[in-house]
Amino acid sequence: MTGVHGRRVAVVGIACCYPDAESPGQLWENVLAGRRAFRRLPDERMRQEDYYSPDPAAPDRFYSSKTAVIEGWEFDRVKYKIAGSTYRGTDLTHWLALDTAANALADAGFAGGDGLPRANTGVIIGNTLTGEFSRANVMRLRWPYVRRTVGAALREHGWDDGQLTFFLDQLEASYKRPFPPIDEDSLAGGLANTIAGRICNYFDLGGGGFTVDGACSSSLLSVATACNALVDGQLDTVVAGGVDLSIDPFEVVGFAKTGALATGEMRVYDKHSNGFWPGEGCGMIVLMRDEDAVAQGLRRYATIAGWGWSSDGKGGITRPEAEGHLLAIKRAYAKAGFGIDTVSYLEGHGTGTAVGDETELNVFTTARRTAAPDAPPAAISTVKGNIGHTKAAAGVAGLIKAVLAVRHQIIPPGTSHVEPAKVLTGDKPALRVPTTAELWPDGQPVRAAVSSMGFGGINAHIVVEHADGPRRVATGHGTEVLVRSRQDCELLLIDATSIAELRGKVAQLATLVQKLSFAEIGDLAATLQAFS
Repeated sequence: MTGVHGRRVAVVGIACCYPDAESPGQLWENVLAGRRAFRRLPDERMRQEDYYSPDPAAPDRFYSSKTAVIEGWEFDRVKYKIAGSTYRGTDLTHWLALDTAANALADAGFAGGDGLPRANTGVIIGNTLTGEFSRANVMRLRWPYVRRTVGAALREHGWDDGQLTFFLDQLEASYKRPFPPIDEDSLAGGLANTIAGRICNYFDLGGGGFTVDGACSSSLLSVATACNALVDGQLDTVVAGGVDLSIDPFEVVGFAKTGALATGEMRVYDKHSNGFWPGEGCGMIVLMRDEDAVAQGLRRYATIAGWGWSSDGKGGITRPEAEGHLLAIKRAYAKAGFGIDTVSYLEGHGTGTAVGDETELNVFTTARRTAAPDAPPAAISTVKGNIGHTKAAAGVAGLIKAVLAVRHQIIPPGTSHVEPAKVLTGDKPALRVPTTAELWPDGQPVRAAVSSMGFGGINAHIVVEHADGPRRVATGHGTEVLVRSRQDCELLLIDATSIAELRGKVAQLATLVQKLSFAEIGDLAATLQAFS
């Protein structure tokens, strides 16, 4: 890994759009409150009757019906001066990335790109397979195969050429109607590499824009790549992050067939870890060399002190390997100039799969015991417990959480964790999952670290630390209130003047709650209580 030892990179802007979190502030509050955005996978995204089966062995089916999806987000194409044909022919990942990048730049003080060193500002985005919409749109071009297949089947049932031609011509129109025509817009809008280029195009940036595909490590790798470009002097400002809108049959059924989806309740770093529930979203951060951010008087959320990546070599393609992950960690701390034993909070990859959680916990345990055998256990948790596994956007979600943790100097409690995994128990564990919000330990620097592991055996690790400001001495009333609101079940209060009215209200609620997320059921309970 290249770079100058001890150089720091400042995080000067943040924006995100994840399930139940339209901003970093909302994401942080949800982490503290333990809000979980999981709901029944909406039929608008994948029809249950087409793809769901409780039998994990059923072909072309998924067995886990829970997911975390973005609700209510809309792209203002008029604001961004995007033609209707371009908007319709482009995968929504492009527009979500552009909108989130614009918000991050505004948060950094560069609204509309004003004030940026445009020639030396780059965009590096993590993404895998563009998004589900471009994959669906390709179905339009598969019509000749569909026509031949349907025609052959009907001919075997005695249809003549006239009947076939009339029927198939009508079917073609119906088949193609949901999909936009294939043109220049749909070509550029269906590629992953143009996501970053579109942001450069909109803001007239000349530093270079490209997409990093490292599977579930993509967005953390984009940040590490950006840090290298900054400390090497190739760029002065970088928008980095990740975007993923891919809750479709290809990914969901594919993950089911690898056994990665949860067979029951999603649990992370837990004795009963059994898989993950998928999520989606986008996270962006604006990065500069720390000395430049200080010179310009910009707000610094945190500084990135170290970063590293590695491959698993001859290890598995779809399962993590300890040695590869350890190598990424070693490289990150060599660059940072301090050890993992000085880091009190770890934001883990935390997919919730039995093998993934066990491997990651063992890796961190080994790394900390090697660095300092008597160091107190570090806190560990993952934002996936709140928003699911957002794949290419997962690493940056964890990074935003870690940056906010050091910014607020609060170690957040874990979510989707009930019974500690075996490696977290015993006489002298190296790790623990906190159950409440905590201050950083006395005498320890305010540092956190984030890890990602991806298909293909790619690992990434990033270390962040508090940038400036006095040491916090209390968690604060607002934090305590949010943490106290955490609970595992809800009580829905209903009042009525008659049995018939009560039955009607119960039936209405039974229909409604099937469409709500766990977090929204909590909101519903609070609303009903207020009106009872």
